[in-house]
Amino acid sequence: MKTKTIHIKKSLYLAACLLLGLGWLSTNQLHAQENSSEPETQFTEFKGTVLDAQTKKPLVFATISLEGTNASTISNSQGDYLLKVPNTLLNKAVVVSFLGYESIRVLLDPDKAGDFDLALQETAIALNEVDVVVPKDAKTLVQETLAKKGENYFNSPTKMTAFYRETIKKRRKNVSLSEAVVNVYKSAYNSEKEDDISLYKARKSTDYSKLDTLALKLQGGPFNTLYVDVMKYPEYLFSEDYIDSYRFSYGSSTRIDDQLVYLVNFEPLESSSETLFKGTLYIDITHKILTSALFSMDLKDPKAAARLFVKRKPKNANVWPTEVSYRVDYREKEGKWYYGYSNLLLSFKIDWDDKLFNSVYSLQCEMAITDWKNSQRSELPKRKDLIKKSIILTDEAIGFSDPDFWGDYNIIEPEKSIENAIRKIRRQLSKANDNKVVKP
Repeated sequence: MKTKTIHIKKSLYLAACLLLGLGWLSTNQLHAQENSSEPETQFTEFKGTVLDAQTKKPLVFATISLEGTNASTISNSQGDYLLKVPNTLLNKAVVVSFLGYESIRVLLDPDKAGDFDLALQETAIALNEVDVVVPKDAKTLVQETLAKKGENYFNSPTKMTAFYRETIKKRRKNVSLSEAVVNVYKSAYNSEKEDDISLYKARKSTDYSKLDTLALKLQGGPFNTLYVDVMKYPEYLFSEDYIDSYRFSYGSSTRIDDQLVYLVNFEPLESSSETLFKGTLYIDITHKILTSALFSMDLKDPKAAARLFVKRKPKNANVWPTEVSYRVDYREKEGKWYYGYSNLLLSFKIDWDDKLFNSVYSLQCEMAITDWKNSQRSELPKRKDLIKKSIILTDEAIGFSDPDFWGDYNIIEPEKSIENAIRKIRRQLSKANDNKVVKP
């Protein structure tokens, strides 16, 4: 039992770790400016919303890919997307896919680049069309799927370009935003070697006046989302020691690109006393491929969860996680699947000994692969140029000031609330006295 406890604590620590502390910051720490000297590349920005063709409801986390290339992006929580296309490739099409919907191929139209909405039709499933052999035991299907990672997923080292974002909200207001373009050096799925990351560009904006004299930091940065890759790191969710502590069951079915996908639900057994997870796996039945996973931590013991996530906190405060949820999506290229997108949402409540009302915060981080190419491990940067798993992005990033900061790199379109927060924080900081000391 001791070995199992150590393992689960390690996995959760790698998923996210909060550092909460008191302190003072001077405004000169808030006014860093980025200097972009990247050569200008000619490209066209295609922007729009991915919608349900019938209901017009925005589709969240849909994948928009430039056909014939490895370039892609993701729609945000409002269904909006932004895809930067080199002008030499404007004769191509975009391929749009979303779980439970028919994928579409749409030719690019530069004349409509600023209003390039994309509508998808929901997939209809006929109950009598299922003619594949499905294991009666859902747990067996999960085990078979995990065992085929070396066959169905990238089996060679891959260099991926990714966009990463961290946001901290106090109740519904954004108070801290950090973004980065990173290079992910992903080892083969059948390799035990862990992935590496190097930081290419990063920026931040934080309104410390809304943090209740509390400085919140997320330790781990992009690694938080990278370790949500269940197929690369199955031990963090279904280790050999813990898989028997779950109950697996079949849910409904859907289709992804004409492939039948089963929903497998899992939850901890009532007899389990550990802090485990519950959620849904989307598995291609024919080929035993995990295409997506959505899961959350079972918070029946909030104190135990708090010990796993909160590494440091003020003495006069108690911290309680209220939600810890994860998502990972995979994409297919020429018969092989790879990690495409993941996010982590951590919501928690802070009870202060000397305050009548508590503080409610949520911290979300997400990473989307926007381009990739096959590589060799010899292409890895020097160890000193790789970021550490203990990185705190807000300490590495600089300010929001240059509108052309990202150049021709694809990013996730900011939500309207994030755009508004950036403008508001920028105005507040521009009015601050450089020599004035402000309370964090």
